[in-house]
Amino acid sequence: MKRNLFAIGLLALSLPAVAQMTGSPSVLTHMNDNSKVFVGKGAILYNGGGFQLKNNADFENHGNVMLVASDVNNDVFRTLNGTSDQVEASTNVNFVNKLNEEANYASANTTNDGDNYTYGQLFIKGFKQDNIAGYVYQEHRNVGHGAYQQMALPFYKKTLNTLSTELGKTFTDVRWSMNEILKYNNANVVFDAFPIASQLTDPTGYYIMGNSTSHPLNVSTVKRTIKGRPFADGFSAITLQNAGNSVLFGTGGNGVNAYNEKYNTYVQDAFELQAAMGGAAWQGNFGKNIYQFGNPFLTNIDLRGLFYTGDINNIGNIYGIRVEQAAGTVNFQQNVGGGAGSFRFVTFDTATSTVVGDVDWLIVRPMSVFSIKLKNNNLGSTINFDNLRRFKYSPRTSNTYDVTAKAANSTNTVKQLGVIALDNSGTEIGRTYYVVAPNAIDGHSSNATMQVAASSTNVIGTFEEDPIIGGYDNNYISSYWLYINEANEVTFKGKAIPGAVYDNRVKSLKFEIRESAVLVPNGTHQLSAGIGFYYKLDNGSVQTISQNQTVPINVLTGGSDLNLYYGQPNGALGTEVASVKASRTMVIFNPEIDNYIVRFDPNWKTASIKVYDMSGKLVLSKENVKTTNDFVIDLAKGNKAFVVSVISNTGEKVNSKIIR
Repeated sequence: MKRNLFAIGLLALSLPAVAQMTGSPSVLTHMNDNSKVFVGKGAILYNGGGFQLKNNADFENHGNVMLVASDVNNDVFRTLNGTSDQVEASTNVNFVNKLNEEANYASANTTNDGDNYTYGQLFIKGFKQDNIAGYVYQEHRNVGHGAYQQMALPFYKKTLNTLSTELGKTFTDVRWSMNEILKYNNANVVFDAFPIASQLTDPTGYYIMGNSTSHPLNVSTVKRTIKGRPFADGFSAITLQNAGNSVLFGTGGNGVNAYNEKYNTYVQDAFELQAAMGGAAWQGNFGKNIYQFGNPFLTNIDLRGLFYTGDINNIGNIYGIRVEQAAGTVNFQQNVGGGAGSFRFVTFDTATSTVVGDVDWLIVRPMSVFSIKLKNNNLGSTINFDNLRRFKYSPRTSNTYDVTAKAANSTNTVKQLGVIALDNSGTEIGRTYYVVAPNAIDGHSSNATMQVAASSTNVIGTFEEDPIIGGYDNNYISSYWLYINEANEVTFKGKAIPGAVYDNRVKSLKFEIRESAVLVPNGTHQLSAGIGFYYKLDNGSVQTISQNQTVPINVLTGGSDLNLYYGQPNGALGTEVASVKASRTMVIFNPEIDNYIVRFDPNWKTASIKVYDMSGKLVLSKENVKTTNDFVIDLAKGNKAFVVSVISNTGEKVNSKIIR
């Protein structure tokens, strides 16, 4: 830190500074033509007043720059072409936020700031928006999301069509051409058209950008630089109310939005476990009270405080946050819509306010987006983005807001096991979480507070556990599986959380253990209560789990069992639970054909399918159904409930309830 402060002092001396002006515009620091300044990684440069760069002045920021107005009415941040303000078409490159370890763009942030993925950040406070005339060049890389790239655009009055040159593709206004730019509408639960001749005025907008085959959008293998004037801080706190409140999704999500796109082709809600699969979806809180935002600033924002009672950023009725779309999982359907396959999620233990899941991703990077899920539509929830800004790359644990604050140790007792699926090269291709806490809920329950459903595309996950004996709860085995699973650390100690790995690309499993959201030291097995996590693979014995441990796995055809335990199981549980294996056969809704289907376990050869109405009457029966293709459950619409029974040639049975 002393070296950083010394470097800042030298930098300050190198600036061709002038005395602060008393009239308008007011400038403390002036960089003349051809002058150069370099802010190193980890350094903080503070400027308490106006700041301007002239003509070819070069300010290269690898660290952290704070521009704080002392004269709110007159202080300016501007870049000049000679003596006048630059215009959007100017080619002068003055202030650049640089990427440092740019090859690590897909990596999670870590508590070891500066050791993983860092970048220049610009913090602007107290300037009027009209006094921010300076253009910042923001370097950007991210994973390729698929058919539509998710992005924040924190540049005031930037004209959208300038992105064509900056992002290396030609954008148009043709909807579903995968060459257009759309902006999310929280109230109406839809991506609205956003003409490329428009200018940006919403600092928190959530945008998606088409990535067509003929005009691809590549931000992963190519570093892009986007230019624009930063948004000022101090905009009004956003009230979180009425997202989807008046939207009628229709039976099975078959209602259509203003663009004639079916809601069930793009609306997703993994937080609503009661509706994770089948006919219970599209009712109650499903798809509603979800708010999608972009980071409005050129600094990180820290979402940790949204979960903590007493924090100035707390949202009292929050359920969870969806962050950072996984690579290549956004799909597309012509004329009807598109959806995403896999995200990262964070929820929390309400008793201790401890965050669980992908907690490293609570730091949202510049130009990244996130979604908030609320439990209800109650009044009083707001979000003030000014209080979320943070230079650090790990979430704060103190309730005191400070952009430069360091994280502190926590003494909460929520314990979390992450299981990360790695391919042959050691690259992550999936993960799942098991969380225990004194007040967590065993099994399927509407009172669970931390659970999140896994997508059908996930290669690893856990199933709902039997709350009494552990192992599979056969009532829900064909309904959903879980990305984050919770159980009570006292009543469920030593019992099996049933899981599975379904992709033979997975060659090893890596374990990540946290206590109170903080990684424990490498090699740690026994946690603060004197108890640790255990695992059991197909035909194997129960083994201890230690932090950062990696174990090989040979995934069988059709998938392999993975049982997880908090506390060592007794002999019976350790040997018997794995003998019951979850089937991959599921009854799910397929929006492409507007009907329910049976998707079969690869190990099944043939199946019999019977469908009963709620009076017990048999309404459909098929024998010797080939399992090489999906089976369409051909029922007329009528908003009626049915029970689907699917039995394999070996007698394995899957039951599911649907509404058609």
